[in-house]
Amino acid sequence: MPELNPILAEAPRENETGDMSRLLHSFFRWTDTTRKPRPGEVDGTDYHFVMRDKMERCIKAGEFLEHAEFSGNLYGTSKWAVKAVQEQNRICILDVDLQGVKNIKTTTINPIYISVQPPSLQILETRLRGRQTETEDAIQRRLHTARQDMEMSKEQGMFDEVIVNDDLEEAYLKLKDLLKEEIQKAESIRK
Repeated sequence: MPELNPILAEAPRENETGDMSRLLHSFFRWTDTTRKPRPGEVDGTDYHFVMRDKMERCIKAGEFLEHAEFSGNLYGTSKWAVKAVQEQNRICILDVDLQGVKNIKTTTINPIYISVQPPSLQILETRLRGRQTETEDAIQRRLHTARQDMEMSKEQGMFDEVIVNDDLEEAYLKLKDLLKEEIQKAESIRK
């Protein structure tokens, strides 16, 4: 049976790339977070919302493939979640920040690293403000982090591919094309 590669997509957080992360859900997403749900988010669909003490215990026990703290909230992907997806012969996409990318590079898994980025910080700011879910302080922190992440993503070997999401449909098609081989593997195994 061919082995399916986990796919690693690093992107500025939810909606900052023009809803690309919603499209990533069509493949698979299983991220735990200690933050409160935003309006319209569904537990188990958008994220798995957990209590901080529980997530800290799991991190300490080594149950997470990667984890990071952002804006006072923990985010992470459990080893169990990735294994559960792989056992179903499905494609597992990890939507993580650059801290997560660095953590995963220290593991034994060999994912495909893809960075999905906004066309510019100005467009990112417009998208963040358009959500009307963030405080000014949160917007500034996200812009600061995105600036650093976009710069670091240029480092040789950090990512296999960078997708600039200036048009949602084109970005999605590029992502789908990059994943074509993995999609074909998954479909052939399920037959």
